[in-house]
Amino acid sequence: MTFKALVTSKSAAGIATSLLDFSAADLGEGDVTVAVEYSTVNYKDGLALSGGRIMQAFPMVGGIDFAGTVEDSDNASFKPGDKVVLNGWGLSQTHNGGYAQKARVPGDWLIPLPENFSTRDAMAIGTAGYTAMLCVMALEHGGLTPAKGDVLVTGANGGVGSIAISLLSALGYRVAASTGRASEADYLRGLGAAEIVDRDTLSAAGKPIQAERWAGAVDSVGSHTLANVLAQTKYRGVVAACGLAQGLELPGSVAPFILRNVTLAGIDSVNAPREVRLEAWARLAKDLDPAKLQATVTEIGLGQVPDVAAKILKGQVRGRTVVNVNL
Repeated sequence: MTFKALVTSKSAAGIATSLLDFSAADLGEGDVTVAVEYSTVNYKDGLALSGGRIMQAFPMVGGIDFAGTVEDSDNASFKPGDKVVLNGWGLSQTHNGGYAQKARVPGDWLIPLPENFSTRDAMAIGTAGYTAMLCVMALEHGGLTPAKGDVLVTGANGGVGSIAISLLSALGYRVAASTGRASEADYLRGLGAAEIVDRDTLSAAGKPIQAERWAGAVDSVGSHTLANVLAQTKYRGVVAACGLAQGLELPGSVAPFILRNVTLAGIDSVNAPREVRLEAWARLAKDLDPAKLQATVTEIGLGQVPDVAAKILKGQVRGRTVVNVNL
C-alpha cells in the first residue's frame, strides 16, 4: 500500500523536494506505526528542505514533528487508537519524518497526547511551542519570577517567540517582544506583549556591558542579538537560548556572567529526555491559552510545504504553520 509523502532527494543537480507515492516498506525502523494527521513547518524544516545540513541521508521524508493515531504497535506503552505526538529525535535527519500520511518510529520517541489537545492543537504547538515551554522551564529553574522584572522575547513573530509570549504573559510576566516587523505589533500585543522592541536595536555589534533592562529572556536568534541581550540582562538574570536565526556565533564577552552573575541556559529540544518532554507537554496543557494558540496558526497541505519552508528562512512567516497531511 502506498500513501502521500513529501520526499527530499539529492542529485548532481542539487536538492529537490517532491510530493510522491511512498511505500510503508520504506518508512524505516521502529516498533510503532502512526497514521499521521498533522505536522508543522519550523525554521529547522526550512533548513532541511533547502539542503542546510540537517538531512544526513537521502531520499528522506522531512518534517521534524508530527501528531497522529497509533495504527500498529509492538511497543507495550502504545496500542492502536492512541493519540501521540513526536518532536525531534532523528526525524528529518536520520529517520523519515512527519511530512507523510504514515510514520514508523521507535515507541520511546513518542509522547501520549494530553487529553485536552487534539492532534491539530499538538502541531499548532509543535516543536516551536514545546521548545518555548522548555525555555520557560529553564527560566524558572534559574530562579526567575514575574516580580523580578521584564522578560524579553526575540524573534517574536516566529513560532517559538509567539508561544513564548503567550506562555510568559499568562504566567504573569511583563513581556517585551523584539521584532523587525512593526506592522505585527497588534498581533504581538494580542498574544500578551506589553512592549515592542525594534530588533535593529539588538542586531548590531554592541558593548559587552550595557544598561540593565531584562530580568530574563528567550532568544531564538543568536549572534549579536544574543550578545546584546546578555549585555542588557539584570544582575542574576536568566537567558534561555534556543535558536540561530541570525547566526551560530556569539560575539560577546564573559562580562555579563562574571560581573552580573547572568545565567545562559542552552535549550535542546531534539534529544531532551523523556521525563523532560512529559513535563513540558503537561505544562503546555495547563499553561497555554487555547484561544491565543489559534491566533498564531495557518493551515496548509503537504504540497505547500516547500514554499512556506523557503519563506520561513527569510523571516516571512508569522506564528505557526500547521500541515494537514491529508489535504
